[in-house]
Amino acid sequence: MGTIRSFWGVVNLQTAAVLALALVSTWGARRLGLEADMPTGLIGIAIIFPIVFSINSAYKRREEALKYLASFKAHAVAVFYAHRDWAPENSGACPEEINRVFHGLFAAVKAHFHQDGEDRGDSPAPVYEHFSRLSRANENLRKRGVTSGEICRINQYSRAMILEFERMRNILRYRTPKPLRAYSRVFLNTFPVLYGPYFALLAAEAYPFLGYLVAALYSVVLVSLDNIQDDLENPFDNQGEDDVDFSDVEATLACIGGGEAV
Repeated sequence: MGTIRSFWGVVNLQTAAVLALALVSTWGARRLGLEADMPTGLIGIAIIFPIVFSINSAYKRREEALKYLASFKAHAVAVFYAHRDWAPENSGACPEEINRVFHGLFAAVKAHFHQDGEDRGDSPAPVYEHFSRLSRANENLRKRGVTSGEICRINQYSRAMILEFERMRNILRYRTPKPLRAYSRVFLNTFPVLYGPYFALLAAEAYPFLGYLVAALYSVVLVSLDNIQDDLENPFDNQGEDDVDFSDVEATLACIGGGEAV
């Protein structure tokens, strides 16, 4: 059932529209006597290779995003434990100040990557407000007896969090080259229609339904590849099965002793 559900996830109205146009094109070519043996290898060169390259590129960006998110969480845990354990007078108690800072920071990061619209992710100001609070909380450790060397180490952890956040922002903002995406979309959606004479030839040489069946298969396969690319293009939009799951960030916050999840 999971496989069927995943398959239907890449079939949408665009698939139905291109499928219908391909069938109409095949029917029209048969009616007009437009039958031609067109080169099928052109589809592999002009469509399959570029779209597979795009899918592979999008998948690699998603894997990089997961790596950066893991590093972000790991350094956050290190900062949290340093605040909890390095101050002698705290006796292991978790400071309420760092609790509030991490609640706000994790919520701001999650909201930043789940914004709607074309310009989502362009304004990181709310996140940096919480990074500023984290910096001040680190400096407040001096009052609790933490040495300058240890505070320097904590600031290095905080810097790593900022670095990983910016790396994820780059993945959000810079994606597959737009000309390549435009090229792929145009030919993915038009080739099943343009190949109507070829499908009409198949229908004339064999059983009539064969041409329509091949036209339908070409349409579903090509448009599905385009939809897979769209799902992977933005790993943060929460619209695909393989997107980055920020609920795991909330789980990390709860596990390290930060109280309720954001």
